[in-house]
Amino acid sequence: MADAVFRAEGIGKSYPGVRANDDVSFHVAPGEIHALLGENGAGKSTLVKMIYGLVQPDDGQMFLNGESHRPGDPRAARAAGVAMVFQHFSLFDAMTVAENIALGMENPPPRRALSARITKVSHDFGLPLDPARRVVTLSAGERQRVEIIRCLLQDPRLLIMDEPTSVLTPQEAELLFETLRKLADRGTAILYISHKLEEIRSHCDSATILRHGCVVDSCDPRAHSARELAAMMVGGEMRRIDRSGRRTGPVLLEVSGLSLPAPNAEGTALKSVNLTLRAGEILGIGGVAGNGQDELLAALSGEMRSQPGAITLEGRDLSAASPQARRVAGLLAAPEDRLGHAAVPDFSLTENTLLTAGRRKSLVRRGLIDRGAARAYAEEIIRVFDVRTPGPGTAARALSGGNLQKFVIGREVLQSPRVLVVNQPTWGVDAGAATAVRQSLLDLARQGAGIIVISQDLDELLELSDRFCALNEGRLSDPRPTENLGIDEIGLLLGGAHGMEVAQI
Repeated sequence: MADAVFRAEGIGKSYPGVRANDDVSFHVAPGEIHALLGENGAGKSTLVKMIYGLVQPDDGQMFLNGESHRPGDPRAARAAGVAMVFQHFSLFDAMTVAENIALGMENPPPRRALSARITKVSHDFGLPLDPARRVVTLSAGERQRVEIIRCLLQDPRLLIMDEPTSVLTPQEAELLFETLRKLADRGTAILYISHKLEEIRSHCDSATILRHGCVVDSCDPRAHSARELAAMMVGGEMRRIDRSGRRTGPVLLEVSGLSLPAPNAEGTALKSVNLTLRAGEILGIGGVAGNGQDELLAALSGEMRSQPGAITLEGRDLSAASPQARRVAGLLAAPEDRLGHAAVPDFSLTENTLLTAGRRKSLVRRGLIDRGAARAYAEEIIRVFDVRTPGPGTAARALSGGNLQKFVIGREVLQSPRVLVVNQPTWGVDAGAATAVRQSLLDLARQGAGIIVISQDLDELLELSDRFCALNEGRLSDPRPTENLGIDEIGLLLGGAHGMEVAQI
């Protein structure tokens, strides 16, 4: 431990009503890829925010390269040799790659010199980037490259990665891990946060496990199964998904020739989308970010209106219906962006129930809000979906990403929809909570609902879906039964390959 790049000793942090970190100690050695594991709300985000200078610890000490490390802000952390790639990209779409990278540097070199450095470093690490390209034209994987190259230009001693593969295809994820191993071989210490336990097992050298803000275990993840790692995180045996007891019934939802222009310069046009969804069925839709997922959900939810006859629910044309009218009819949706789209950040959880459940749960009567009923519904969601929060009066922005995700999904599931459309239902959710969310969708389908799951998690789609479609540049492929459908075949479909190309796998 004497030669550790980073070391934490007895770190503690409290917020009103919660102890986020309590006596946390661990270290990361040079050239080590060290996983930080834990359930949502276990304290991972708070811990890395303290390392990166976004939050100040209440107790304990941190050391970087043997010297005291207590950065007052991210600028001080970067100056000390800490870089961080966040789960949510912090890029300006209208600017070029080089311009975005310059914004993250204290003293950027002249543009021509910076572009040359970007080109060299990106090619050296197998992540080629064109400095002159505008970010709006980049795929999710290419945007991830921009964030990584921005960090690599700092020559960090410690690199923190927060859910870096959540928006990547399997091929892009493998490329990322090749880059991380090159960095580790050069002596860089990497602190890696992910809920994808198989990738932790495959690529990480060691792991520290947090539960309720405390370190409860440390291990070599390569020596344990994913279920064993999950059990360490939750403190007990993981339950298994129960897919039994479902029967498909009549067609509930039919989409015919749905074509819509892109909503803005950064959006994707939908091009003659066709699908059918039966009662009791789960239809999986996969796609790399930016290929029309948000637009498809917006069209189904009513945020974007479509041509007459394009969307029918149990024979009723809802193409021109408002989002509220669709909800009353039984067509509900949960968008990907949980904070800002699915929930209002400064609203309490009770107030956020009113956004979508006012009519279906009778929380609004004759134009008046029944606050008691709204609070009771928020408490039911918190209890059934195990949302870790001080109570229903807590603001949405105060929840961890995973706990807010559980609240948003629970708010829709407990309204007993006829059809539920969800985008990224377990994004940023820990293994135990992901299992619970997926089981809730299966249970809803067992009750006769039809469900569309839009996700970039291919394992999730294969686990949940009866049929699979790929969305590429606004076009939806023909559905395929998920039984016997392989990851490689799905990867090609996501890239736009069809017909003979896929058949030859």
